[in-house]
Amino acid sequence: MDLEIGRRDGILTLVMRGRLDGYGAGKLADAVQASLRDDDRSVVFDLAGVNYLSSAGIRTLIAVKKRLKERNGTLALAGVQEYPRNVLDMAGVTQIFSLYPGVEEAIIACKRSQDSLSVINDLARTPVVRNGVAYTVEPVSPRGSSLRVTGSLDKMLRARLTEGDIRAIPFSALQYSLGLGALGGSVADALPLLGEMITLHGSVVWLPTDGNTTPDFFTPVKETGELSIYSGYNVALDGPFHEIVTIDAGDEGSIALSEVYRTIFDFAREQRRDFAGIIALAMWAVVDGVCSLGVKRSPIAASSPANGLPINAEENAKEWLEENDEPKYHGDTMVSFGFGIDYSACSDEHLPALTDQNRPKTEQLQLHNHGVIFRGVPWDAALDLTRQIERIVTEGEFVDMRHLKESTRVRRAKVGVAYISEIAVEE
Repeated sequence: MDLEIGRRDGILTLVMRGRLDGYGAGKLADAVQASLRDDDRSVVFDLAGVNYLSSAGIRTLIAVKKRLKERNGTLALAGVQEYPRNVLDMAGVTQIFSLYPGVEEAIIACKRSQDSLSVINDLARTPVVRNGVAYTVEPVSPRGSSLRVTGSLDKMLRARLTEGDIRAIPFSALQYSLGLGALGGSVADALPLLGEMITLHGSVVWLPTDGNTTPDFFTPVKETGELSIYSGYNVALDGPFHEIVTIDAGDEGSIALSEVYRTIFDFAREQRRDFAGIIALAMWAVVDGVCSLGVKRSPIAASSPANGLPINAEENAKEWLEENDEPKYHGDTMVSFGFGIDYSACSDEHLPALTDQNRPKTEQLQLHNHGVIFRGVPWDAALDLTRQIERIVTEGEFVDMRHLKESTRVRRAKVGVAYISEIAVEE
């Protein structure tokens, strides 16, 4: 069987020609698995060129339909020929499928279904559209939020960490955080493996600096106090989100992480008198290309650069940092946490604990974000952000973890925004 995969009006459409038998069914299942984005809700199968259908093909159709039903979506079958239609009738399953004379009718039906769900979700909220991207803002809490900084950023950047600089932090103390950390039986075990780290609701994901570039993760069922997260530098959120922002770039669009921050900063300058130039974001998103950066080696004193410059200095960057500008992961799910600084609105007293003071401030914004990639998590903007993040990190299909570059792009996102009023430093 021949397959053509494309999108029409944002709807995933698969055109088939030949026999939807055992071989064809396997080929179709693989194609759906590879092509279905986490924010796809409906799919059209163009069967006008399919002249044979067997029970194997029916099983694949039913499996795809069940998968889309979980997303409140539709599998539309277009142009079904006489023989396959008779097979569906004899199998007693015709009535469970949505059949249409042609692809155009199927596309219209899918769009109508999706549009009605969008209207329901937006009844109580009016999106703000900027540069073709829709933002919906919901107030959450008026209480203050702060960032708790543990360890020295300067020692980390200059590879001067020793055992005495490593802090043992309980899992329960880090709901949302990022930094440099590791798991192990002791500080001595963790020290040579310190790498990029993120914590999300008690789960820790980190990238050991063992040369393998393979992330590791651990999700405790209960807090026993027997294990700790070892960190040389960590930034954690204390306090609530003040707003939940839902972002939608459309079926074929996407937006850079830097632009997400810029827009939220713009909203803050326009609407919040208490805006102090720093925000923290927890994000559940469908990505359209992840670009990454990360440390290759643990920044410990025994391996500090001979030239005395930070590990991110141009002279040391290739040796110390793993950089990937080639976007990876399109249509997969990402859960991330990070913070951004708007220098035009930020007091200098907050900056030393969060930024490299030797780095020229050539841009208005500085961002620091880590993200974890999952696969097969249906997108539904109506779901609660916190509960969904908890479910994803405990049940989702884990794929990767990376330090995010500003050029990382997202298609849709739900973002918890905390406006930071205080920085607490624990060295």
